Amino acid sequence: MLAEHRAYATIPAADMNRAKAWYREKLGLKPSMEDKMGCMYQVGGGTSFLLYPSTTAGKAPNTLLSFTTDDIESEVRDMRGHGVSFEDYDMPGIKTVDGIATMGSFHSAWFKDSEGNILAVSDEPN
Repeated sequence: MLAEHRAYATIPAADMNRAKAWYREKLGLKPSMEDKMGCMYQVGGGTSFLLYPSTTAGKAPNTLLSFTTDDIESEVRDMRGHGVSFEDYDMPGIKTVDGIATMGSFHSAWFKDSEGNILAVSDEPN
């Protein structure tokens, strides 16, 4: 049924102005579309995500969106240079070292946006 349809993530924001500023200043993103329902951001490979106003921002205990990269160490370094703080985890199966977790051949680093939502930058899964 849905296997051939495009998909996009939806990310809640308690304060849209603060969130838009954070995504612009920290990640270098600008909305491709904006209306009263929220902002759509176009990113690599024809993918996108919607930032929308909601009182539930920052409540999800899981990753809402992952950006992929070919060089996670360089990406994390660049993002830190723009003021992004990375989360540290030490639990069964996930331990970060300098903000990056190695899980077999897969690497990931997690950070929170201005609204407390958990996002990640990761290797492209095989």
